[in-house]
Parts: sequence; structure tokens; C-alpha cells
Amino acid sequence: MTDLHLTLDRTAGRLAAQIAAGFRAGVRTGRLTAGTRLPSSRDLARDLDVSRGVVVTAYEQLIAEGFLIARRGDGTRVAPLARADAPQPAARPPLWPGEPAAEPSLETPDASFPYDMWPSQPDLAAFPRERWLAAVRASLRTLPKDDLGYPDPGGAPLLRAELAGYLGRVRAAHADADQIVIMNGVAHGLSAIVRMLVGDGHRELAVEDPTSSRQVPMLDATGVRLAPVPVDSEGVDVAALARTQARAILVTPAHQYPTGVVLSPGRRAQLIAWARDVNGLIIEDDYDAEFRYDREPVGCLQGVDPERVVLLGSVSKALAPALRLGWAAASPKLADRLRTYRAQNDLGAPVLDQYAFANLLSTGSYDRHLRTMRRQYRARRDVLVEALGKYAPSVKVHGVSAGIHLYVELPPGCDEDAVVMAAANFGVSVAGASAMWSPARSGQAPPALVLGYGRLSETRLTQAAELLGRAIAQEARG
Repeated sequence: MTDLHLTLDRTAGRLAAQIAAGFRAGVRTGRLTAGTRLPSSRDLARDLDVSRGVVVTAYEQLIAEGFLIARRGDGTRVAPLARADAPQPAARPPLWPGEPAAEPSLETPDASFPYDMWPSQPDLAAFPRERWLAAVRASLRTLPKDDLGYPDPGGAPLLRAELAGYLGRVRAAHADADQIVIMNGVAHGLSAIVRMLVGDGHRELAVEDPTSSRQVPMLDATGVRLAPVPVDSEGVDVAALARTQARAILVTPAHQYPTGVVLSPGRRAQLIAWARDVNGLIIEDDYDAEFRYDREPVGCLQGVDPERVVLLGSVSKALAPALRLGWAAASPKLADRLRTYRAQNDLGAPVLDQYAFANLLSTGSYDRHLRTMRRQYRARRDVLVEALGKYAPSVKVHGVSAGIHLYVELPPGCDEDAVVMAAANFGVSVAGASAMWSPARSGQAPPALVLGYGRLSETRLTQAAELLGRAIAQEARG
């Protein structure tokens, strides 16, 4: 059917997924409007020279996703709710305060893409279900009945004690159990700390530039003014930080997000000195520090100056974001304030999950799981880097061998949004980097992509890299 503009790459396989991706693109761009009647599976299979089963599979997938509807006697049509203004991977959201409104964009992975390379997503299929189930059972057998009442707002003492030992051993943190407060993930801890800073009179918070596109709107909602500070090959520029009015900064020193650089020893010393000079606070987001592949992870900043640094961590990358289980390792004074904050706002975190996680830590199951995931993620990263070198040799991979994402600089003159959309048309979901830069610097930064590799197997990462290479080549020719 030439009017459907469906093109198939028969060498790439997964023909049903390609057909489904073609229809999705047609709906999203407005080429296929609501109510449009589609050819029967038999007719489309004949026109595309594929088996009818391939088309049936594609149609069933699109019906399940809500793109199509099928009624007896009326055939298959584009669903009434399918709109051309649905979220588009290429659109850039208004993230930084003062930016003009933009079209909606995907902020979470789209399961409709055959190749999901949206960043910051761990391999959810690898969640250790049996270990977690065993930990829950063990906790229920030993949990005192009194612990089923309203919890300690700072977190279960057993988990805080286990975390104190774990963070001291693995991250070189310096905190006892009383200095650890259990939070509902890093985002919860960050929001609580910044709101307390605003209450103390802080009007400005320094953030790395570029930074996580998820955190900017959340920070803006606290009422603080954001001061973007440039990041270079050594990490955050402390000299530029000193020129701001901020007395607090949010940093990702172990593996900067998204560029992947590590804060250099010189910059670490400068940052600590800055905090002491201005009587300030460093908020350390330790989001994926367990995943360093070329050497041992760099110790956390909190271990250098526990009074000036608060360490935020979670199990979102190591286990699953849905657990909403994180922690803050802070000075005694700040830890007390965080406990009070929790008592006044939400009465603390779920107890059973805390006990289960404490069991994983005490039995060594968490360490064993991390070792397994490090091997898998390193293999996936190596495969993706090698495949990009083969299929997209014009790109440049930045950052150290760590984490579950790559920062990939596109060739000069490439249109970042066009590459993102072209990749989507090939069935590959990727994020453009421009939304992560402040408005003042986004126009100066080279076009780039942030690619997550946590959710795909090595074989599928190779396939995704080949398709991405075609998308880049297509844009370069255009």
C-alpha cells in the first residue's frame, strides 16, 4: 500500500515490529487520522510481500496499545483517541525557569518502541524476585509486632545500621546509623532538603549544566532559583560556581549526568573548599556509583567532609525505581531536621520493604546482585560502544566506563531533533541532550544523544546501533 508509506528493511528482521512502528509514526505525524480505515491483514500482507501472520501480529500489538480498533463488520481503523499531537520523542519540554512553552515530550520510556534506549532505565527483568521474596519472608518471620505500628520517621533502625556499614565499605561514606534517614528515593530526599534550604533563606541553588531533565521541574517547584554551572572534562567548574550567589549545589561527582565525566581530584578539593568558604552545602546525588567498570568507584564526597556534604542514594538503578527506597547520609543536625520533616509530612517509609532490603544487605545478597549486574551492564556497554563504532563511526562517545547510559556527540551540523525522530521511525527510542542544557548553553553545545543500554540485550543493542546509524546517516544526507 504505497499510500501508507510503510517501508521495510528485510535484512533487519522483526517485520511485525517495523510495520507497527510505521503505523505509529503515521498516527503521530497526522498522516493517519482518527477513523482511517486500514487494509485487511490479508491485503496488506500481499502488498508488503509478507506473511499474513506478520501483519496480524502488528495489528494486534497496535490494538493493544490503543492506536487501532477492530470491530466485526467494520474492519480495522485508527482509534478515535489517537491524535497527531501525541507526545513526540523529538520535542523539547520547557524545563528551565523562564523558558517559553514547548510541545509535550516523552519523559518516560515508550513501550511501543521495539528498541527502548531511553536513559536511566535499569534492566527491570533482572530484578532479583526470588531473593526479594526470600528477604520478605525472612523479615516477616522475625519482625517484632510493635514494628508494624507507625514507623520511625527516620527509617527502620535495622536498615539504617546496615546502610551505615554498607556505605562506609562501598562508598567510603562517614556516617553512623543516626546520620542516615530513609527517604522515598533520591528525588524525595532532594526535594525535602531544598525545601528546608528555602525555608532557611536560600534563594539560589547551583546545578550542573547539563543536568537531569527530570530534576529541573521538581527543583523549580520548591521555589528556589536555579543557577546553572558549566561542566567540562573535569566535572563542575568550581570557579564559575564561586561567581554565583548560591551557597548550595547539587552535583553528581562519581559519574556526572548526563556527560559521564568524573569530578577530578583537583575539582573535588576546590568544591569542598568552596563549601567551607561560603558556609554552604553540597548535595551529592550518588545515583549509579555502584556501576563503575574500568576501576573501583571513586569514594563519595561525603566521606571527605560529612558536615558540608549530604549523600543521597537509592536502589532505583540497582534494583528497581518502583521500590521508592532511598537514603540521605547527612550531618547529625541535618539528619535530625530530615527526620522531623518526615514526621511532619508523611510519617515515614513502608517498614516491610525496609526490613527486606536490610536482609539483602546483611546476607550479602545485595552485593551478589550488584556483581551480576556490573558484569551484564559492562558487557552491554562494551557491545554498544563497539557497534556504534561500526555503524555510526562519525559519533563520539563521552564519559568513563560506568553507569547505564552513554553520552554520544553527533557529527557537527547534525540536527539533533531530526535524528531523534528518524531513530523513532526506525523503532529506536532515544533522548536528545539539548533539553538537559540550560537555555544559555543549549545553543552552544554540540548535538548529542543520551542512550540507555540497561534494558536491551547485547544482540538487540547491536541491532539498535545499526538502526541508529541509519538514522544519523539519513539526517546527514538530508
